Amino acid sequence: MSAEPAPQTVTPCPNCGFVHNCICHAEVRLRSQAIFVLLTHSKEFGKDTNTGALMARTLPHCQRLLWSRTEPPEALLTLIADDTIQPWLLFPADDAHPPAPFARETGKTPLFILLDATWQEARKMMRKSPWLAKLPRLSLSVDRDSCYSLRRNQQTGNLCTCETGIALLELLGEHSDAKALLQYFDAFMAAFPAEKSGHPRRRPEP
Repeated sequence: MSAEPAPQTVTPCPNCGFVHNCICHAEVRLRSQAIFVLLTHSKEFGKDTNTGALMARTLPHCQRLLWSRTEPPEALLTLIADDTIQPWLLFPADDAHPPAPFARETGKTPLFILLDATWQEARKMMRKSPWLAKLPRLSLSVDRDSCYSLRRNQQTGNLCTCETGIALLELLGEHSDAKALLQYFDAFMAAFPAEKSGHPRRRPEP
């Protein structure tokens, strides 16, 4: 009796992480000189639904830092204190922390700090990180609904991390970068359902 052939092992792409629907062909190299820091909750690292990774792959000055309640990131604190840096925290304003109108300061590089987490986790991160409360708070006003639909209980009007990055590029007037990042995000969103189903995505007939 002949032995059954061993099942083939399919390894994910080392860059985008997809197995059946690699999106590396859609990856772009952006030119923005603004600094983006994704302060990432531990639950977000490794999640295939996380869109912050799309920004980290494409923006030249974007990094993901693990958030810690007890150990604030010293390198980020040093960057915030730099006189040549203009820091902003992306988080909804409230009565105690009104929104600061965005105006780019001459000779300073914008630094955008995004809390890369669910809204529930992000609120906890804010409460447990007093150093974040000292930063000018930037609230984005966008005229489109989020296209992100990969998680349950998404609140109306909220953007995912990558969509926030796109809106920030638009705010900076870097429209070509914003358009390119949006196209990469769209490729991710289009490929994801087929990837989770375990098969290549069907391409439309020419």
